[in-house]
Amino acid sequence: MSDAFDPNEMVLRFRERAEAVKRRGLPPVEGPDRARFLEAAKLDFQDFAMLGDATATLEEGILRLEIDLRPSGS
Repeated sequence: MSDAFDPNEMVLRFRERAEAVKRRGLPPVEGPDRARFLEAAKLDFQDFAMLGDATATLEEGILRLEIDLRPSGS
């Protein structure tokens, strides 16, 4: 792993990817393909947004991502 790796920059890139998924247009697909595309976009956003909310640390070559999945107010 390179000394230049910054886990917080990685988290920021995931935040940016989540926003890109939200802005992504819908291709001209219909029927079951449209439903599959929308489901994939929903999962992409969810995954990227979760990683974008992570607290990242890199200690002794081990990358740790902490994501609080508790409901807000807990």
